[in-house]
Amino acid sequence: MGFDWAFFWERLTNPGDLYLLAIGKTIVMAVLAMLLGLVIGVLVGFGRLSRFRPVAWACGFYVWLIRGIPVLVLLVFFFSGLAAAGFFRFADLTVGGLTISASFQAAVIGLGIHEGAYMAEIVRNGIQAVARGQIEAAKSLGMGTLQVTRRIILPQATRVIVPPLGNDFNHILKTTSLASVIGVQEIFQLTESMSATTFKTFELLIVLSITYLVLTTVWNFVQGVIETKLRAHELDEPVTTWTQSAAFYLRAGATPATDRR
Repeated sequence: MGFDWAFFWERLTNPGDLYLLAIGKTIVMAVLAMLLGLVIGVLVGFGRLSRFRPVAWACGFYVWLIRGIPVLVLLVFFFSGLAAAGFFRFADLTVGGLTISASFQAAVIGLGIHEGAYMAEIVRNGIQAVARGQIEAAKSLGMGTLQVTRRIILPQATRVIVPPLGNDFNHILKTTSLASVIGVQEIFQLTESMSATTFKTFELLIVLSITYLVLTTVWNFVQGVIETKLRAHELDEPVTTWTQSAAFYLRAGATPATDRR
């Protein structure tokens, strides 16, 4: 059998409601997992720099443990392992008439916890990039810890944190495909199901690859515009709005920092 061009173009140009729904589920899963990972990362990142040793050690242990466990193992552990051990079993949840499957919940939590370990290191590096002298100067002016964090540390650390944070979202967007193992019907699992009924595996996998490529390309553009806006003071021309940032990014042909994973 040769390549079925007619089938390929049909699936590419008219993917169908189920496929579009699966794309939406993939994006929502990635966004929720990234938000959870960011919250965990900020807490653990600050915790790793705590002067209270037990907190710093506990946060360091979390980073060491989670970064050493494959994502797939984490997903299966949360969805099947905890239930098998009798600790906890995810159940379908209905919110505002929308049913959130147990597997989707487990996937978001597993991916979020995985991402939190990497975000913690990103946050920690961002905080350490702020000059110590500025922090001491702020304290000498009478600023409290929260004021120093909000006015001195976070604004400067953000410029260091955003590029790798954006790359991590790109990574997690593709990693959502692993959720198919625990039954989440995202685009990879749906592609496998369609392949089993149509026997057009090669054509469908190319469509799937193009879908991921489009999603990551769109995010690369968004990330590039954000990075351009954050370094506006370093540019040769005034960039004060998001529209100007997008225009400058497109003209410069810049690309976001290379994905480290």
